Amino acid sequence: QVQLVESGGGLVQAGGSLRLSCAASGRTFSTRAMGWFRQAPGKEREFVAGISWSADSKYYAGSVKGRFTVSRDNAKNTVYLQMNSLKPEDTAVYYCAAGSASRITQNYDYWGQGTQVTVSS
Repeated sequence: QVQLVESGGGLVQAGGSLRLSCAASGRTFSTRAMGWFRQAPGKEREFVAGISWSADSKYYAGSVKGRFTVSRDNAKNTVYLQMNSLKPEDTAVYYCAAGSASRITQNYDYWGQGTQVTVSS
């Protein structure tokens, strides 16, 4: 069993930065791939970034590649999403998830409650 709690969301101007954190509880965190997803109003949840359990593999959606960086600290049971050069279209609720390394929501077993990111123009 893994429980996930996101933090770090907020309101930022376009071009600004935020760092999201996802704290996990449970013994299996370090053996699971982690993903970040987001959902804007009226849209489906979409993949943002993922990282393997060992952090040797990281992958991103094309819309955020070069601007966002995913990382993890297994000693702290935490995964991060550093978001730079934010755009208004990045506005969404951001979720972290634990599961198999994938860009597909169905391959993730555990989800956090989400944290709101709002980027003003």
